[in-house]
Amino acid sequence: MRLGLNLAVFGDRSLEAALDRAVALGLDAVELNAETGDPLTGGAEGLQQGGAKAVREAVSSRGLAISGLGNHAEVQLIGGPHHEDTDRFFAGSPAEKIAFGKRRLIETARAALELGVTTVVGFVGCDDWSRWFPWPDPTGFEKMIPRFAETWGPLLDQLQALGVRFAHEPHPKQLVYDLESALAVTSALGGHPAWGFNLDTANLSLSGVDPCAFIDALPDRIFHVHAKDLEFVPHNMARSGWQGHGAWDRPDRGVRFRVPGWGNVAWKSVISQLQLAGYAGVLSIEHEDPILSRDEGSQMAVAFLRPIVPRQPRDPRWW
Repeated sequence: MRLGLNLAVFGDRSLEAALDRAVALGLDAVELNAETGDPLTGGAEGLQQGGAKAVREAVSSRGLAISGLGNHAEVQLIGGPHHEDTDRFFAGSPAEKIAFGKRRLIETARAALELGVTTVVGFVGCDDWSRWFPWPDPTGFEKMIPRFAETWGPLLDQLQALGVRFAHEPHPKQLVYDLESALAVTSALGGHPAWGFNLDTANLSLSGVDPCAFIDALPDRIFHVHAKDLEFVPHNMARSGWQGHGAWDRPDRGVRFRVPGWGNVAWKSVISQLQLAGYAGVLSIEHEDPILSRDEGSQMAVAFLRPIVPRQPRDPRWW
């Protein structure tokens, strides 16, 4: 396994300065993003219009690799929601939003290939995530799965033809947000080879799912990993629980995203399970910690993970 960084944390800097910081942190790889107007890559359109060569050279000249190309906000529009909350990604009718999301998925896949990357990381969306609670229709959530498979089957065929795979990131407000929904959707897709997951340890913990159970159930579907922690704050949870509306950085939220080592994720267990699954990819640190600064938080995450991340595959039994 190797250590990387979702470079969005340094999106206020030039690409060169952000990459230099990744090198200074002693990292092996970076995860880039392709949403429209991304400050570091110029987005999928910029990458396809000649920008990929400069990005690729800037990364490789520093001895770094690219672990994946992300597009969460725009690709989510394929599944929704399609109301005003997503107008900031693209304003239009539901049909227009869906068409836009599909187009951006394929454009992101093509941009990934320009970068020499075969993994696109993103969301799939969900038209009504409130159906996770079984009322008023106890089968409402399950009814969405066949429609999802009808939509995504042809899209995954296109990705496979390009030589790209899609790593969905389970997350609240996504059709796939826990292990049960991941298994159901993977089955509905017929085990499509271009379909897999970006294991985000904090997002799964937020849904009450043990990341180790997820890895154990879907070992060959872990295409990418986000190293992100989740802290349960008991004195805040006593009043807001884990859901708590409002800004992610509000001080009194019941749960907080943290950098690895500052939350409740059992990191040695997660890394051991990934090792058992044969995962040889990147642990991409995603710094969304509202307490630690971008620079110091990234440094602390690397300092915590570096000593416990194995660099070699496990050996057969020798004793």
